[in-house]
Amino acid sequence: MTDTARPTLVIGNKNYSSWSLRPWLLLRHHGVDFDEVRLPLDTPEFHATIGNYSPTGRVPVLRVGDLVIWDSLAILEYSNERWLAGAGWPRDLAARGLARAVSAEMHSGFQNLRTQCPMDCVKRSTAPVSAEVLRDIERIGALWRDCRAKHAAGGPFLFGEFSIADAMYAPVALRVVSYAIPVGPVERGYIDALLALPALREWLSDAEAEQRAKRENR
Repeated sequence: MTDTARPTLVIGNKNYSSWSLRPWLLLRHHGVDFDEVRLPLDTPEFHATIGNYSPTGRVPVLRVGDLVIWDSLAILEYSNERWLAGAGWPRDLAARGLARAVSAEMHSGFQNLRTQCPMDCVKRSTAPVSAEVLRDIERIGALWRDCRAKHAAGGPFLFGEFSIADAMYAPVALRVVSYAIPVGPVERGYIDALLALPALREWLSDAEAEQRAKRENR
């Protein structure tokens, strides 16, 4: 039955799959016990196997018994209700509303940042990014500063304690590092807080191991 089954999270490469990172990070941070199935993106293995898990042919997908959830934000919402007793969102009503708004904007927006600076955890580039990417970063920085100013008393994250909103923006933090994108002091402090999370450090360690194995197998 769904209510007693052990969850399985199907993800792509940890070095590249930003959408996989989001639910994985929330679950790992909160100590939810789950099985991980990792399928390397854009490979024969992926295309031969993903249909066994996902109706859309994409990752991530969460399976709990006969329940299948195939969207990152939906996985985050389900996980919050199923295992976190609501701790994935801020307790305050106004903060919770803002957290949902900024998460939804990340879910659907910032296309220039997504396409021009794809997540690559081990990449280190100093080439200038485009004006379009900088405009996305400016908007994201404004969001971060607003959340921190209004709701972050007592904690280092957007709403103080780690939340779904932070899981949504963690891949942006990794892009800032990978592409040496300039940000202000508030944004830098927030990125440092994300990078200090044990769960994110575990993800990055696994991403580095992936890339080492890839090089060795060439």
